[in-house]
Amino acid sequence: MRTRESQRRNLLRLMVAGGVVLCAPAMWGCKEQQQPAGTPEKPPAAATPAPPSGSGKLSQGEAQYQGTPKAGQKCSQCMHFIADSSSCKLVEGQISPEGWCKLFAAKAA
Repeated sequence: MRTRESQRRNLLRLMVAGGVVLCAPAMWGCKEQQQPAGTPEKPPAAATPAPPSGSGKLSQGEAQYQGTPKAGQKCSQCMHFIADSSSCKLVEGQISPEGWCKLFAAKAA
């Protein structure tokens, strides 16, 4: 009788150990971190298209520059606008503080 009980115990141990071995990799794959409830998501960084490498600045036409604001956005509020010289880091030529282009990226608050 002792051998039958020890065989049964060994079988149970083997089954538990096998279950752990099979389930462990599945648990490692569940490392997705979730934000606690009520925590606001961080908005993705503004994706500002950069001018093609080696070509310098974009022309005003390529940037779809216009001398007037669009939807409340204007160059003076853009992170690429250089107020001292009324120019832009990404677009050629004189840039109006009241202008707008497709490369608009709001200044960090």
